Amino acid sequence: MALEVETNSGTKIRVRNWAQLVIYKCLINYQLTIRSESTLREDSLKVPIDLGFTAKDIAKAVQRRDLIIVIDVLRCSSTIATALTNAAKGVIPTRTVKEARMLHKRHPEFILAGERKGVRPIGFDCGNSPLEFSPQKVKAKHIILTTTSGTKAIISSRDAKHVFIGAFLNARALAEVVSKIAEQEKTGISLVSAGTNGNFSLEDFVCAGAIARYLPASKVEYSGAVSAALLAFQRVHKSLYGVIKFGSHARRLKSLGFKDDVKFCCQLNAFQIVPFLKGETIVQLIEVATKT
Repeated sequence: MALEVETNSGTKIRVRNWAQLVIYKCLINYQLTIRSESTLREDSLKVPIDLGFTAKDIAKAVQRRDLIIVIDVLRCSSTIATALTNAAKGVIPTRTVKEARMLHKRHPEFILAGERKGVRPIGFDCGNSPLEFSPQKVKAKHIILTTTSGTKAIISSRDAKHVFIGAFLNARALAEVVSKIAEQEKTGISLVSAGTNGNFSLEDFVCAGAIARYLPASKVEYSGAVSAALLAFQRVHKSLYGVIKFGSHARRLKSLGFKDDVKFCCQLNAFQIVPFLKGETIVQLIEVATKT
């Protein structure tokens, strides 16, 4: 039975069971740090860090001019990080399967990849398993990617000046880069959980805590939700797969035969890659100034 919990902003979030309902209520009650603007006050040297769970949260982050980190551990973010690590030229996110196919018709040399309900659509070259994106397959190629939740969240964020892609795989490398950018530009950071069809994502929540863990604590100010995610990560970081495998999305992927994907995506700091959205394409960050 689906349940709903209402956040302080009035946003209603669907949860699947009482355990998730309790988690969200704890987060809402713990939300002690509230801010209407991301831009740092003149008398403050700390970068505010927020955590969002819905498309409405993305819109607010864009409005505040936050630097946005989109998190979809299983599996969009992990797949993008893997593809770029293995020398893909770039990943082009699309909102729908139809859009992906139309773009592929114009660029048949691009790899057509993605999933719906965890499964590769008919006629696609690849699914959304990071294990498919080997150097032999993706080196020097562009990838068109469409997924159930992750690519939609990325596209919803693209009006922000800086949009990055976060996963367990690149948590530390990403945190080190974005903290410097946010401090230099005097703006906040919003961690955005893509979730699954609007539902709570255990793995995205813990990953937000992982990224927060590697931000310089003396230079940032966590919201209540980020603090809760950080506490969750600190509690389970030594056994990420052992915890994440019990999440609803991980269980579904395992039932579809993607157990190895779940294990792969739970590797912490395996990559040094920092994917960011440049125009319509996600590329490896080389020079921040290239994005205007």
